[in-house]
Amino acid sequence: MGSQVAEPNGATVSRPVMFFDIDNCLYPRSAKVFDLMADLIDQYFATHLGLSEDEAIKLHKEYYKNYGLAIEGLVRHHQIDPLDYNAKVDDALPLETIIKPNPQLRKLLEDIDTSKVKLWLLTNAYVNHGRRVVKLLGIDDLFEGLTYCDYSEVPIVCKPHPDMFAKAMKEAEVEKAENCYFVDDSYANAEGAEKLGWASVHLVEEGLPLPASPASKHQVRHLEELRGIFPQFFKSSN
Repeated sequence: MGSQVAEPNGATVSRPVMFFDIDNCLYPRSAKVFDLMADLIDQYFATHLGLSEDEAIKLHKEYYKNYGLAIEGLVRHHQIDPLDYNAKVDDALPLETIIKPNPQLRKLLEDIDTSKVKLWLLTNAYVNHGRRVVKLLGIDDLFEGLTYCDYSEVPIVCKPHPDMFAKAMKEAEVEKAENCYFVDDSYANAEGAEKLGWASVHLVEEGLPLPASPASKHQVRHLEELRGIFPQFFKSSN
């Protein structure tokens, strides 16, 4: 899995990288995984913090808004074991009954010329969940790497914090922001990447309201639209 390609003169240059978010991006929000996860998070808050259902929901939303991840608030303010949280929330999701192989998505990714651009995953989930999802989708072999939110780190770093994007660049071995391309369903994440100089695409699933102000230069309803936005990375149909 090298990050470089050879030039005719024998020199090497780093390939650009196309980063893909995972949840609600590589599979649709309509799959309701987010809703199931929210229910498990609320249950975790209620059980481990001794809160009522309403209090748990309120605090969950507050931490998500303030930190981008509920778990960061739990670790920061309540010294919760993050890997216990992961086991009872992300790993407890019945993904096998929800997420199935997606041949259309696989075809889209296979049509990307990986001699020109590297495919990389960038998620705020923990590594177990990220790998589990792409395997169920039948696309795990098409990505060269995965940058994930490490719940065992203190402090926890996640999108849209600039440090998370810097971590992704380091792990994917790309030095310049102008060589980073990014797709995410999160407004904050798409906006954050664009502010750093990445070519950012905000995925707003069909049926969801479009934001009053776009998060980034590119806004799509479906991943298939990437063919028209970044044609330079797709294999010629000729």
